[in-house]
Amino acid sequence: MSDARVGLVIEDDHDIRELVRTVLSQAGFEVSVASSGAEGVLIAKNLSPDVITLDLGLPDIDGFEVSRQIREFSDAYIVMLTARTEELDTLIGLESGADDYLTKPFRPRELRARIAAMMRRPRSVPDPADALSGDNPADAGAHPERGNFSHNGLELSYSSRTVVVDGKEMNLTRTEFELLHALLEAGRTVRTKSDLVRRLRDEDYDVGSYISEADERSVEVHMGNLRKKLGDSPQKPRWLQTVRGVGYRLAPEAH
Repeated sequence: MSDARVGLVIEDDHDIRELVRTVLSQAGFEVSVASSGAEGVLIAKNLSPDVITLDLGLPDIDGFEVSRQIREFSDAYIVMLTARTEELDTLIGLESGADDYLTKPFRPRELRARIAAMMRRPRSVPDPADALSGDNPADAGAHPERGNFSHNGLELSYSSRTVVVDGKEMNLTRTEFELLHALLEAGRTVRTKSDLVRRLRDEDYDVGSYISEADERSVEVHMGNLRKKLGDSPQKPRWLQTVRGVGYRLAPEAH
């Protein structure tokens, strides 16, 4: 099928590679695999996958560099799989462009749930003709209330997945886009880090799912990346205001 979802597994350990391949196949993906970083980057260029699982400890190029290279041409969701538990490795992974991470050993069911949550978010910009005609199923479906937002020189369009600041279009990852949209949507209401974790999992309310300190820390890293791209100042925020010890909210309207 031409519209089949494509998954890519970049992993040098044969057993783990086959396990992840099985998880993705059972979730309905057409799966390709790579046992090295260079091979993975090449396959990602050729296949344009929707989701990539990426081992950090590859034999040729480490996963951080693979993620950076893939981010130069792909908006695929990237889930890093790592045997390392150090927080620094997690932060570097997220800063290099990954959307999520799991530490080994992981439960196949958890990997599948994380990927399912990612795939409930729009993957790419819809065709303008579809948007005009109303034929785009992604726009006609779950979130008709999510439209356009304007704040202090920033313009966000949910339907076209674009963010423009002072006339310049920003290149955001989908995770960064979702976080920015969540704050614009909430206005001056504070969004806690737990709220934002649930938003990234596409959980519209607290369903009792476990949220760890590492999950909340990953939100901090994504927000830091978003600030850098927007050129926003934590001390004098134009858009993203930190509420210490709680979360984030939209900065006041400039006058």
